Amino acid sequence: MNIINRVAVGIVTTALSYTTAQAAEVTLTVHHFISPKAPTQTVLIEPWAKKVEADSNGRIEIKIFPSMSMGGKPPELYRQVRDGVADIVWTLPGYTPGVFPRSEVFELPTVHRGSAEATNQAIQENFALIADDYKDVHPILIHVHSGAALHTVSKQITTVADVKGLKLRTPSRTGAWMLEAWGAEPVGMPVPALPQALSKGTIDGTLVPFEIFPPLKLHQLTKYSYEGDDKSRFGTSVFMFAMNKDRYNSLPDDLKKVIDDNSGAAWAQSIGHNWIGSKSPAKRCRSNPAAKSLA
Repeated sequence: MNIINRVAVGIVTTALSYTTAQAAEVTLTVHHFISPKAPTQTVLIEPWAKKVEADSNGRIEIKIFPSMSMGGKPPELYRQVRDGVADIVWTLPGYTPGVFPRSEVFELPTVHRGSAEATNQAIQENFALIADDYKDVHPILIHVHSGAALHTVSKQITTVADVKGLKLRTPSRTGAWMLEAWGAEPVGMPVPALPQALSKGTIDGTLVPFEIFPPLKLHQLTKYSYEGDDKSRFGTSVFMFAMNKDRYNSLPDDLKKVIDDNSGAAWAQSIGHNWIGSKSPAKRCRSNPAAKSLA
């Protein structure tokens, strides 16, 4: 290929790239509080964004803002999407206690039995029972993670009685109820605050799933990890991936369908598989010792 042809091809390629870049009719912002390296972004949000962009033939562009990079604190995310500060957010309803009372049932250890896929499907099949919790936003996906294990900084636990008096972080009030029943002192805080709280000894341990160990290096800050009998978990957390209602309603019908086709039950099942898959390598971070059963 001579230089003239190469230049011509380069001009056409640049023109096509520019056309594609300019083709988006709608740009949607997604705001969340987790690291861009965490499974939330790499396993959940990024694949969803790429699918929506592809299904819309480039008419929808998704811009992701991790680690609260649009400003504010994690407990403010629900208000941000409700009020239109962000178009879409991923957050925990548990960060705004009492606003989502119906959804809390799926966080309870007696309801969540350790399978993210099963609990996600149960949420979808019974969504009408909790729909009023989300009347002020447009829910795209309500889901859970694989469930919380107990991780302690230095104290080895052999029975539930050993937890008495420990200050343990909880993501929600349902977790706090369980810790109080154990005789522990629940401390509510968003996940990003955990590394500092653990390193400074503000708390003695935490309830979190294994999948967030690598991005937050929690395996370096805690010594022991515990699950329930038969590797069951101590409840779970409900998560909300939701869109501002006015923003959704402003979309043309065919673009609303793109969002709808990438929402709800089918996606929930896929996410259950993905969460289950993401916890295994994270659990291997805990090498001293392996997770033990807490009866």
